[in-house]
Amino acid sequence: MSRDHVQSAERAEAAAVPSGPETPFLELLARGASADAYEQPVLLARAEGRPAAVLDALEHAKLLALRVRAELEGRRRREAELSALFETAHDLAGLRDLDAVLQAIVQRARSLLGTDVAYLSLNDPERGDTYMRVTEGSVAARFQQLRLGMGEGLGGLVAQTARPYVTDDYFKDARFQHTHAIDAGVHDEGLVAILGVPLMLGHHVIGVLFAADRRARVFEREQIALLGSFAALAAAAIDTANLLTETRSALAGLERANEIIRDRSGVIERASDVHDRLAELVLRGGGVHDVAAAVSEVLDGTVEFTEAATAPAAALEASRAEGHAVRHADDWIAAVTAGGELLGALVLRGHPGLDPVDQRTLERAAMVTSLLLLARRSAAEAEQRVRGELLDDLLDARDRDPRLLRERASRLHADLDATHVVLAARLDRGTGGAARHGGPTAGAGGPDGATAGPARLDGTTVHATHVDGPTAADQDAGARRRLWSAASHLAATRHGLAAARDGGTVLLLPLADGDTATELARRTARDLGTAVHEAVTVGASAPVGDLAARPDAVAAAYAEGRRCLDALRLLGRSGDGAAAEDFGFLGLLLAGDRDIAGFVDRTIGEVVAYDERRGTDLVHTLDAYFTCGMSPARTKDALHVHVNTVAQRLERVGRLLGDDWQSPARTLEIQLALRLHRLSAQR
Repeated sequence: MSRDHVQSAERAEAAAVPSGPETPFLELLARGASADAYEQPVLLARAEGRPAAVLDALEHAKLLALRVRAELEGRRRREAELSALFETAHDLAGLRDLDAVLQAIVQRARSLLGTDVAYLSLNDPERGDTYMRVTEGSVAARFQQLRLGMGEGLGGLVAQTARPYVTDDYFKDARFQHTHAIDAGVHDEGLVAILGVPLMLGHHVIGVLFAADRRARVFEREQIALLGSFAALAAAAIDTANLLTETRSALAGLERANEIIRDRSGVIERASDVHDRLAELVLRGGGVHDVAAAVSEVLDGTVEFTEAATAPAAALEASRAEGHAVRHADDWIAAVTAGGELLGALVLRGHPGLDPVDQRTLERAAMVTSLLLLARRSAAEAEQRVRGELLDDLLDARDRDPRLLRERASRLHADLDATHVVLAARLDRGTGGAARHGGPTAGAGGPDGATAGPARLDGTTVHATHVDGPTAADQDAGARRRLWSAASHLAATRHGLAAARDGGTVLLLPLADGDTATELARRTARDLGTAVHEAVTVGASAPVGDLAARPDAVAAAYAEGRRCLDALRLLGRSGDGAAAEDFGFLGLLLAGDRDIAGFVDRTIGEVVAYDERRGTDLVHTLDAYFTCGMSPARTKDALHVHVNTVAQRLERVGRLLGDDWQSPARTLEIQLALRLHRLSAQR
């Protein structure tokens, strides 16, 4: 067969294959036609008078083709969004100029969302508002310079609530506060529809990213999510830039320190050797006394670190003022200072003939000692603050997420699911505390009128001295700081929390198996008193549990501990520790803020709860029992029941209140609680 015959046969075969209803729509998909073009094949078929079956097939094929087109459009759009996010992340990875990265984020957000304007604002912690940082598509100068107070305008509301907000008509939306300045700026820009999402760093809002149109528009959920993704990248860019700035600043500071060290090391070879030794000590985690031992070896003498209160006052002040080591008799004194604060002194003993190189060595050792003291104090104070913030949240906030509370506690090696006791601790100055705990009362000062700084339970003490002489207020403040520091250290060693509160300190400590709240309170009073060398009174709550899910229980327990503390002081037991269970109704009578409901609940709460759950009448039976002189026979007449019923009810009461519920002390408390419960029920 010839080639022409073959081609003719193929054409004839192709002509014989019928064209399906989907063919014109596939061609439209292939060339990317607009949605309107998909109506043409149906209209043409109707004009040609095609059968209804053909028209139905075309209509069905059209709908399928439009769905395919929408899916393709969606995928292309998502591809463009992902590409933009990838490019933005790439810019962030090579961050050099924060403004350039933020500008790129705003530009891409505007392009992908197809809005007239996009802009970004940042919070100003000092002024308590938020201000414009980057704009794209804006034409109004007043709009570009806007500042929004927290809660003002849509952006202020986003910054305040940390939630996205969208409005399709800004001026008709009454959900947020309109102000003249903000409305004027928005009017100048001609904006109508606005979408704002928060820029978050952790749980903190640092700014807002916006997309806005000059016409009414409804933003889709996918568009809100996309803008949120850009906001996350913007927040990461800002955080990265801040970290880079801090790193550069730290590097610059280290560079300056190294220049000083290199300069001095170049002049004095011996001092360079000392620097190397001290640096090695610091890297090994050495302490103040290790530095003194190393310098003793270099100087061939005895170097000691002493507290400011025990060093010669005149020589110490001269060394601090001059910034050099000074001679005192046969000794040399180098003040250990930081920012004007006197932390102690390095004393070289029995070495009157000191050449300038050795003097410089002693001075350098004093500088390293101050850095070690400050670094360790800063680390300790940082951990103390974190523990205090968590305890403050437990005391003040009742709407915290239990999971987040547990995570924060876990990072501090605390377990909020364990049983704890809340303890309120307060100094009792002038109550014989020094005699109780041994040693002089802290805060009285040495011969120069110095006061001691924060004390720790491990025996190490950092002392800060003001040679001019502290006032009584300074002494009180210093004593409270020492108490807080000692309590924080105690909490850290016992996997608990501590915070300064109400002129004293509150601790949240776990209760060990076999321990009681009373024993824990007395032990804590003794430990804190020993640490600060003053009498410390401690009131403890009853044991509480499940603190993450019930943060209000911490506040209630703290109130109970404070009432116990007040009762101790009224009874003249300052410097002692006790729990609420030690006082019974006496604690209720002695406390300044009487917790009637708490006393009733502790005394007969189990009986009241049992009646409420079971619909029984144990409370009324108890009341009648005491009214009838604790006689079951007379009680059954008063209640009009059989004596066995009375006995069964009293047996149930005994299981709820304990075997000693009919002892004289317990019956007095139970009768008082019944009377208070009855009076409260009549209101």
